[in-house]
This record gives sequence, C-alpha cells and structure tokens, in this order.
Amino acid sequence: MSGTRLNLVLGGWLIGLVVGGALLSFVWLPHDPNRLDFAAQFAAPSAAHWLGTDHFGRDLFSRVLIGARGTLYVGVIAVGIALSVGCFVGAVAGFVGGVLDEVMMRLVDVLYAFPAILMALLLAAVYSPGTLTAMIAIGLATVPIFARLIRASVLSIKGRDYVEAGRALGARSPRVLGVYILPGAVSPIVVQASLSLAVAVLAEAALSFLGLGTPPDVPSWGNMLREAQGFMALSPYPAVVPGLAIMLTVLGWSLLGDGLRDWLDPTTRR
Repeated sequence: MSGTRLNLVLGGWLIGLVVGGALLSFVWLPHDPNRLDFAAQFAAPSAAHWLGTDHFGRDLFSRVLIGARGTLYVGVIAVGIALSVGCFVGAVAGFVGGVLDEVMMRLVDVLYAFPAILMALLLAAVYSPGTLTAMIAIGLATVPIFARLIRASVLSIKGRDYVEAGRALGARSPRVLGVYILPGAVSPIVVQASLSLAVAVLAEAALSFLGLGTPPDVPSWGNMLREAQGFMALSPYPAVVPGLAIMLTVLGWSLLGDGLRDWLDPTTRR
C-alpha cells in the first residue's frame, strides 16, 4: 500500500471512529455521563466501566463519547466560519487586486496576530466564555490561513487562457470568479480544511482546559483534562483517556489532510 493510500485509509478510519462514537452517543450510552458514583472512584477499566472512572466515579467511556460530539461540533463550525470568511476575503482580494487587495490583506495580517486563545480572551471579556465564544475565536483565528491560500490560488489562475476566454465570451466578473477561477482552487482548500480541523481540535481542548470553551457541566475532552490534573497520582485514567482521544483525533485529521494533499496533487499522484 502506498504512503498516500495508507494516510487516507488510516486517517479516514480514525476520523470515522470519532464520528461513529459521537453518533453512537445520541442513541446509546453505557452510563449517565454525569452520574456520580463515589463507590467507584478511580476505578480501573473493567466490564462495568470500559475505560475506568474519574474522581467522581463518572464513567469515562460515556464522557468521551459525549466529548466527541462537542469536539466535532466546535471544529466543523469553526472551520466553516474560517472557510467562508477567508475564501471570500482572499478571492475578492486576489481577483480585484490593487488598493483593495492591499487593504484587505493588511487587515488579514492584523487578524493573524491574534491566536485562538487570545481571541477567546478578548471575546470572553466582551461576552461570556462558552462554546459559541470558542467557535468564533477559533474560526476568526484561522481566517488568515484560508484568505492567503485562496488569494494565492486566484492570482495563479486568473491569468490563464481559459479564464481570458471566459471574459472574451462576455462573462461578468462574478461569473468569471465563481465558474472559471474558484473551481481550480478547491483542492488546496479541501486539504487545508482537513488540516485546520486538527488545529481546531487542539484549540477547542485548550480553551476548554482554560475555562474559555465548553461549560464545565458539559463533558468535553478539555474539561476532563482540567479536572484530572489534580488526581494524576491517584489514577492516570481520567487524564490518559481524553488525552488519547485528542491525540488520535488530531492524528486522524492530519493523516487525512496529508493523504488528500498527495492524492489531489497531480505532480505526486501516479
């Protein structure tokens, strides 16, 4: 099996596992994820609790499944925000050029100076910390990546012969951009979206760990890590389980992005 196919298969399998766990949590959970059972505190993995329990005796497997929902929800929405805003800004800037291009890209450069955590702090100061704040912060922090990428693609495509032929046939600027230019930029955008989802998973976990993301009463992988940090000497499972979930999800999106990049690149695809 080639490296490209291996990345695609392994990445797709890992992400399918996470998506499957999130969907499964809507129809079945072995235990109530918020049920306190002090008789089962720090239990090791067993038939009753497949991944063990935390300091409140809550089932870790059930909480990981619920956490998969929030991770996918925040990641997809955040990348969707970055994709829509970034592609619009980058496409318009690259297509129009001139002063508008300079102004828009300088604004993108300013936005690039704010990482997701700092953006979340700014939004939390104005509004309140929560899932919506985390999604908007991650999305806005990722906008410059998509804006620069789509702008570079538009600049490389808009001077090609078939684009000039479309202009000669009387196509208006919006049609030239939407029909003749943007389809040629789909491949890098798909790859970047997959890689950005990996970054979004880490950012969501970090924001939840700091108390700026998912509310504490909602099971999420970042919240689970924050709660487990004071009990590592008593049991490693409350920290290892969400940590492995984050690691495997990030690995899955990264492998999927690498595989898509190689598969969609005609210079590397056989």
